[in-house]
Amino acid sequence: MSDTLYNLVAGIGINDIIDIALVAFVIYKVLGFIRESRAEQLVQGLLLLVVATWLSGQVHLYTMNWLLQSLLTVGILALIVVFQPELRRGLEQMGRSKIMKPSQFGKLNKDKAMHITHEFVKAVEEFSAKKVGALIIIERQTSLSDICETGTYVDAEISANLLGNIFYEGAPLHDGAVIVRGDRIHAAGCVLPLTENMDLPSDLGTRHRAGIGITEKSDCITLIVSEETGIISIAKDGRLERYLDSKTVEKTLLSVYLSRNDEENDKNGKKKSRRKSRNKRNKNNKNKMNDDGGDSDV
Repeated sequence: MSDTLYNLVAGIGINDIIDIALVAFVIYKVLGFIRESRAEQLVQGLLLLVVATWLSGQVHLYTMNWLLQSLLTVGILALIVVFQPELRRGLEQMGRSKIMKPSQFGKLNKDKAMHITHEFVKAVEEFSAKKVGALIIIERQTSLSDICETGTYVDAEISANLLGNIFYEGAPLHDGAVIVRGDRIHAAGCVLPLTENMDLPSDLGTRHRAGIGITEKSDCITLIVSEETGIISIAKDGRLERYLDSKTVEKTLLSVYLSRNDEENDKNGKKKSRRKSRNKRNKNNKNKMNDDGGDSDV
């Protein structure tokens, strides 16, 4: 027994460890993806179907077993159709990369980020007090160019006054969403996809469902102000936080903007530190070579 165990352990190489770790990571991510979507119920139904197929074979129910096996054979194509929204969302999350598509998000300095956050907070405070409906989308790594094409191109500096004019009840663009790209309002009056989540409270209207829907298909952040109640909400990653005050909105936006800047600063700091260490090492080697050369002359 001990020899078998020793041979088994001795035969495991670094490639095997990497392989097992990668498979475990993939399984973990798939299970997490299933848990946070409606796929959980579908997977449970599929497992019941597999168990029923196995049991029908054990008790020799040949017709039922043949029917279930045929159903499982075509079930793979059916699963692709049924899971299409979840598969698309998962692939979009995998494809969010600065390398693949550079984004203007995170290129703002601290003062600019604080100024923009102040304008957003000022705007949503006014909207909440006056019960003006608003839907503001802050683009991050995932491009929303296809959504921008459904609205009107603006390309204007972010300000509370401009947002107030856009969402004024009599304005032609007030029913759509505003798309913010970097430090500018890129488009207004945009049409958003509605969420497919059927578990949301019934009192949420189209504005909230659209604000949640766009965060299910991208990594953007949505600011929502209810026209009926003036309640301020933030949607992110398909989840909605309601009953927020201006301080919470400010804290959330600053954490998003400044955390990105901190990441960039850390990367730049590490590059400078490595460059400084390399220069110092080269200088020491050069001095050592000069000393060796002086000794040889003597």
